[in-house]
Amino acid sequence: MNILWIILIIIGVLAILFLFAVKPRNQAIHDWKPHQEVLYAHRGLHDKKKNIPENSMAAFRRAVDAGYGIELDVQLTKDRIPVVFHDFTLERMTGQPGKVYEYTLEELREFRLDGTDEQIPTFEEFLNMVDGRVPLIVEYKVEWMDFSVCPIGDALLKNYKGLYIIESFNPLALSWYRKNRNEIIRGQLSDRFRRKDGYKGALYFFLKHLMLNWMTRPDFIAYNHENCSDPGFLTATKFFKAKPVAWTIKSQAELDKAKEHFDIFIFEQFIPNNRSIVYLDKKK
Repeated sequence: MNILWIILIIIGVLAILFLFAVKPRNQAIHDWKPHQEVLYAHRGLHDKKKNIPENSMAAFRRAVDAGYGIELDVQLTKDRIPVVFHDFTLERMTGQPGKVYEYTLEELREFRLDGTDEQIPTFEEFLNMVDGRVPLIVEYKVEWMDFSVCPIGDALLKNYKGLYIIESFNPLALSWYRKNRNEIIRGQLSDRFRRKDGYKGALYFFLKHLMLNWMTRPDFIAYNHENCSDPGFLTATKFFKAKPVAWTIKSQAELDKAKEHFDIFIFEQFIPNNRSIVYLDKKK
């Protein structure tokens, strides 16, 4: 056997391994239409100029009133209560030091969001307010190996009557759902994770190319809309037909462009021309 054949065999084996790693779950088992007929307001319909901060009850009420779906972030306090907050650290949104999990809920209630009167809401308060009126994309914030936010958050979602799907950057969260709540639609969040000096770490190379999908078998890929030409994303969504979800659209022009590559859209910082039924508009 000559060197050319050896090279071809190696390439073939690597290609098969890549396809196995990237492969999502079978898409035929879900009804995607309700999720594709609404735009999702990123962390609620927030507006800094109107003193409506992200992931606040004011932003969530505004999104519900406007008929938008909601994308939100859930993580745990020190006393293991799920709250709605994006950053692991509190500084940007509250001006306080430390991380969310270092404070009890009672302590977090003393803080205010972005200089307004708004407090950090609990996940339960949020679910009670929405009450199934709009669809949700629930992102679980799992910083390292502690994915206990999944069973705790899911205990609330089991009693929730509305439409929702879950997502996370951390494959451990999706693995928990695959093992314990396999019927729930789950999605892998991803991006290029590039810095000037390369990837943040070796793990991020695999996350960018979605090569940890073998652990999670996600139903959708939530990807930075600016990077829709990445090979892992294209393989998962075009070849295997995983549902493509765009984050985060920040103008009508970006939304119009993203319709060529994505089916579900998460937006912020503008009011879209069409607040819903993007799916039907796209397919005309």
